Amino acid sequence: MGTDLGTELTAELITDATAPAEPRISPDGRWVAYAVDDALWLAECDGSAPPRSLGTAGTGPRWAPDSCHLYYRHDHRLHRISLETGEISVLDDGVADCVPLGDGRVVLVSRAETPDRDPKVWSEPLPVNRLVLPGGHDALPGRHILEVAPRPGDDLLAVLTQAMPTLDPVFPTTELHLVDPATGHVEHLGETELEARSPVWWRAADGWRVAYLATTPPGPIGGTAVFDAGHRNLTDGMDCCPAELVQSPDGNPLALFEVGLDTALYRLGGGRFEHLVTHPGSLSALSVAPGTIAVLASTAYAPKDVHAGPPDGELRRLADTRPELRGIDWGRQERLSYQASDGLELDGLLVLPPGRTREDGPFSLVTIVHGGPYDRYADELSLRWTGCGQWLAAAGHAVFLPNPRGGSGHGHAFAASVAGAVGLGEWTDVLTGIDLLVEQGVADPDRLGIAGWSHGGFFSAWAVGQTDRFKAALVGAGISDWGMLVATGELGVLEAGLGGGSYWTDRRRPAALSPVTHAAKVTTPVLIVHGEQDTNVPLSQAICFHRALRYHGVPHEFVVYPGEGHRITGRAHRLDLLRRLRDWFAVLL
Repeated sequence: MGTDLGTELTAELITDATAPAEPRISPDGRWVAYAVDDALWLAECDGSAPPRSLGTAGTGPRWAPDSCHLYYRHDHRLHRISLETGEISVLDDGVADCVPLGDGRVVLVSRAETPDRDPKVWSEPLPVNRLVLPGGHDALPGRHILEVAPRPGDDLLAVLTQAMPTLDPVFPTTELHLVDPATGHVEHLGETELEARSPVWWRAADGWRVAYLATTPPGPIGGTAVFDAGHRNLTDGMDCCPAELVQSPDGNPLALFEVGLDTALYRLGGGRFEHLVTHPGSLSALSVAPGTIAVLASTAYAPKDVHAGPPDGELRRLADTRPELRGIDWGRQERLSYQASDGLELDGLLVLPPGRTREDGPFSLVTIVHGGPYDRYADELSLRWTGCGQWLAAAGHAVFLPNPRGGSGHGHAFAASVAGAVGLGEWTDVLTGIDLLVEQGVADPDRLGIAGWSHGGFFSAWAVGQTDRFKAALVGAGISDWGMLVATGELGVLEAGLGGGSYWTDRRRPAALSPVTHAAKVTTPVLIVHGEQDTNVPLSQAICFHRALRYHGVPHEFVVYPGEGHRITGRAHRLDLLRRLRDWFAVLL
């Protein structure tokens, strides 16, 4: 699993990782442009030469139709670079995105800068992203532009917008429009399903239609589906979950579907999705050219990197972004498949300490529950900063990465089953997996720990209020009070759907599902960590749980990272978190 055994996995290797992003394949299928730490790189799709740096900082690469020029953003300004000469032109300021058209002109999405207003009035509208057509015409004044998709052949634009945003944290309704970039004519197609994104054109028997990704009705809990402009669910009945939907030049869009622990590629044609190929692990950031795709791919012992190949065949790795990891002796990663107590089919991953097998058990076991809950663990290299299985495995623990109900990869019903019922069926799903590993001799029942971030943090806080089996727990950016999260978090509608409602309608259900309600039963030592500026799960959630544990005399530690939001991004803070995580669970060894 590692080539040169003995190389140590350090917190610095995880924190200082370079990561490729935004691979974009050229229209002629020859090149893939991508960003690494805000620097642009170029790789040949056939792998005939090593990738080369374009010598410029930038993000958001977009190809011109001639495949000879590349648009990108840097310092909120739109640039264009010639691949032949290396000449760089600065085109516009304040650009959020651009859409190169077939005739060489460019449609711009202008960036809306939020003013530093005093006082801040939540009911007042904020500035919007504008759709600026060639010639400077604002095509949809008063609407906030989300995404734009040109139709293959004639560049008619499908545009997703929302109403003028405000500071009030609610889910806005989105609308779909058709815009002719030549004349400025606009056709309004009406409201979309909740959280619409990724519009594409697809060729039906009676002509072109528009499809997009959105949350499955009635929402807001239930996972992602693909809809057409008439609200028809094109993925209805499928037992896997669409994660990305991307335009294809031939009018048959391609989509990445999360399928259990793996990722499948499907083609939309004739109003239904046709399976092309399933790849092990995770695929993301799909880009499409005739006969070729580019993605970011990761498998159990290979970090995420740029790959390309045919849509229905093997993919070739084009870049080697993390060569420093080749010497790591990774812990063995196993795929798990088991049944919940009610017979539901579940999956997950087990990571063993490096050089060890099941026969060397039982081990201390740390269970790390993913966030979302609409997320999943794929069979990829476990170096997530929020679910770093290999980091804890290198310290000597076995690590259980479960995919309980509510997550992605198993269809709508699986995802929707946690609506208003968090901590119930999903709790028994995880507990069943832990019991199975104990029964198999992998896990020591007297050395169990649990951890998680966001919804996983909720899960960890919930778990220690349900059982005293865990000897240590980490609650990262976790929910302790669902009713207050609905009232103060930025995703109030979503949280109400998960936690059973709001306190101004019915206090009983969200209170019953809140970990703070069960704090008197906690005996497990708990490490609480949170970002001070978190608006998704506000810091008040951590303070609430901390004060409840303190009141009941529960041993715990409370750590706040200044200036951090829901994601911990500062280098010093990430290093501290990784080391603190190891130290906290060292009690299990």
